[in-house]
Amino acid sequence: MTPPHDFLALDVAVPVYNEQADLDRSIRTLHAYLADEFDFAWRITIADNASTDDTADIADSLAAEFAEVVAVHMAEKGRGRALKRVWLDSPAQVLAYVDVDLSTDLSALPPLIAPLLSGHSDLAIGTRLASSSRVVRGAKREFISRSYNFLLRRAMSVEFSDAQCGFKAIRREVAQQLLPTVEDTGWFFDTEMLIIAERAGMRIHEVPVDWVDDPRSSVDVAKTAREDLKGMVRVTRNLMNGTIPVGALYDELGRRPFAQATAPSFFGQVVRFGAIGIMSTAAYALLYLVFQLVVPAQASNFLALLVTAIANTWANRRFTFGVRGRDAALKHQLQGLVVFALAWVITSGSLVLLEAVRPEFSAHAQLLVLMAANLIATVLRFVLLRVWVFRRQRHPAASDLAASPAPTMSESPASAVGTESSIVLTAPSKVTES
Repeated sequence: MTPPHDFLALDVAVPVYNEQADLDRSIRTLHAYLADEFDFAWRITIADNASTDDTADIADSLAAEFAEVVAVHMAEKGRGRALKRVWLDSPAQVLAYVDVDLSTDLSALPPLIAPLLSGHSDLAIGTRLASSSRVVRGAKREFISRSYNFLLRRAMSVEFSDAQCGFKAIRREVAQQLLPTVEDTGWFFDTEMLIIAERAGMRIHEVPVDWVDDPRSSVDVAKTAREDLKGMVRVTRNLMNGTIPVGALYDELGRRPFAQATAPSFFGQVVRFGAIGIMSTAAYALLYLVFQLVVPAQASNFLALLVTAIANTWANRRFTFGVRGRDAALKHQLQGLVVFALAWVITSGSLVLLEAVRPEFSAHAQLLVLMAANLIATVLRFVLLRVWVFRRQRHPAASDLAASPAPTMSESPASAVGTESSIVLTAPSKVTES
């Protein structure tokens, strides 16, 4: 029999689709771990999203065998859809989920849920990108994961380190307010939830995990990447036009803001911008040479500029012009891309001119001309960033400081990463971390 609703502390969801080969073993392993580690009431919810094999029957059999296991079946496919439904329907104090392959070592579960049970944090995520995480996976998946999270952090101006690790938890009252604003029903669900949560000033706790890739994974990486990029565009648009009620969520759940840092002096801005520009130019040169191995010169120039432009805008926003809140962060990135487009015209024009003057030119000649053009574009970039993009943020009014969302624990991945802790709980509302 499922524990009484008033005392249910933890509900661990396991979303599944055609997992007949692994479901029985995984649920038994998870059940044994929870029984050994936790003295408070918990349950496992198998969220079957329209499986076409024997997954549904196996789930029902496990639910009949174990009092702490519940099986929920949905007619439509979608991992995000399944998680959203079972989390919104759950009476538990803390809602978590793990992937059915149990790639993440379950020893990270106690430190994942501890700050949620205590009320210290609003969401918690496992991260495979912390220095203390131990990850075993192929080079291709490692590169794709790190590239995706880098692009996400820079383009969306968010600070959580790993959006896609299948090991997350959320407080029930936060889920009730947050999840109705999340539109995605597939793999982008996690990312969208975290973006909105951070924008709304919620505290995101990160826990380094031990993670071993499942070589039998059926996830279509290319398709998932395309859908994730589409999701980022949609969320950006909805944040900018106000479709997502970030302000209301902040008023309801957001943490109090910290004081915003004072903007550097003009001299300080020049020095910081110059340092960032030197690093950006070096990164651009390296990326250009790498991209040129596989694509033409113009395409290499575009890709190298795009990657460095996103990182450059983020770095200048934070360090050169002292803008650390999340207000207008997406607008600043879009304005930064406009500046990038002007830089692209300058550098591309230099390539066209070089081709006209000297048709037979080496890659090193291209690089020298492009670096010179890039330095010119950098000067233009500083002027436009200072007088246009960040003009209003240099001397913010006091009222703006009070109203701007605060940096949260997720602002610094290093400081937000949790340490392992043990939990002693006599009732769902009391938790001791050590």
